[in-house]
Amino acid sequence: MTVAGRSRSAGYLRFLVWVVLMAAAVAALGYVPTLRLAGEDGIPAMLAGCLIGALASLAGGVPVFFGSGTASPAAKLQATLLAMAVRLGVVLALGLVAALSGWFERRPLLIWIAVSHLALLVVDTRFMLRSSPGGSVENR
Repeated sequence: MTVAGRSRSAGYLRFLVWVVLMAAAVAALGYVPTLRLAGEDGIPAMLAGCLIGALASLAGGVPVFFGSGTASPAAKLQATLLAMAVRLGVVLALGLVAALSGWFERRPLLIWIAVSHLALLVVDTRFMLRSSPGGSVENR
């Protein structure tokens, strides 16, 4: 593996860690409000919603990871657009399955899918910017 390949792999690993940390932080901050508003049945729905958001974020990072090795700006833009589509597709598919399964309270589930999706946009955007030409958020 080349130095650039290891750097890209390390970047995706950092992204993975940040996704897990952000999803855990969102769940921790939402525990008490969810417990008060939705009761005990809302907690599994909150955790499932945060997990769905995290899985979508991780899946959306894959096209960026593979697209960051290309030199063409057009290919990087295409990878970014594909990442957005993958992320949205995973959220919609997993959210629909979870909502229709009957295993979770529907309202807390959908609320926490949306909240985690929005919170993880910060992590995803930072990963995309670091993977783009220039390689640093500070250069923007």
